Amino acid sequence: MIRVAIIDLYDGYANQGMRCIREILHEFSLREQLEVSVIEFDLRQKSEIPDLSFDIYISTGGPGSPLDSEGSDWENLYFTWLEAVLDFNAANTEQSFKKVFFICHSFQLVSRYWALGEVSKRKSTSFGVFPIHLIPGTDGEKVFRGLHDPFYAVDSRDYQLIKPNHIRLREMGAKILCIEKDRPHVPLERAVMAIRFNEHMIGTQFHPEADPIGMSLHLQTEERKQTVITNYGFEKWSSMIEHLEDPDKIMLTHDHILPNFLHLSALQFQEASLA
Repeated sequence: MIRVAIIDLYDGYANQGMRCIREILHEFSLREQLEVSVIEFDLRQKSEIPDLSFDIYISTGGPGSPLDSEGSDWENLYFTWLEAVLDFNAANTEQSFKKVFFICHSFQLVSRYWALGEVSKRKSTSFGVFPIHLIPGTDGEKVFRGLHDPFYAVDSRDYQLIKPNHIRLREMGAKILCIEKDRPHVPLERAVMAIRFNEHMIGTQFHPEADPIGMSLHLQTEERKQTVITNYGFEKWSSMIEHLEDPDKIMLTHDHILPNFLHLSALQFQEASLA
């Protein structure tokens, strides 16, 4: 049996992310023919944090500022857990390392904590389906196998990681995997969209769990539809809906990134059990 902890950072807000993660884990269990135990931890509302008895951790996106929570009780719990996982992996001489995936808000929190660049508020909200560009030399990243360059993903954020601290990244052995669309005519820093933090931890600033059904429902609520139209125009809203129906867009991302991560993690635990 593989034990998975979902660290829920949604703070009680309605979202599609938790549903998508649960479904991906269910499909993973069926596909790999594994018994998968999943426990959810409501960190921001209930100060719940997993212990080290889990094999895989998925830390979610969430609302609000990744800056304003600095020093809060729940964030202190989060970083205490993070350091405990790092210490466990550093001391482990076997193959059963703890594997962690950070999504959006979680990605921004750990990037700030490790001083990997500047986490700051965007000039405007990034929301929709956007191309993500792989960095040259990232062909060996197995979690991204099966994707195109660029690939498409759901982006939903008011904050971003920019101006990467390359010295700190090298010290950690971390590697930037992809950035948001490069627009030479726009004088703004491109956001870092994914980092391999170390051999056992990876994160994305976009939402790899998002599926067309949930995104379509979200986009077609009157509030979100009007927000997109006001900020980007009706044509942009329409193109987002069209992108959701394209199997080479977010469904490809949904079907590869987290499933690849889970498969590779499971493979490690199976090999460890046979050793």
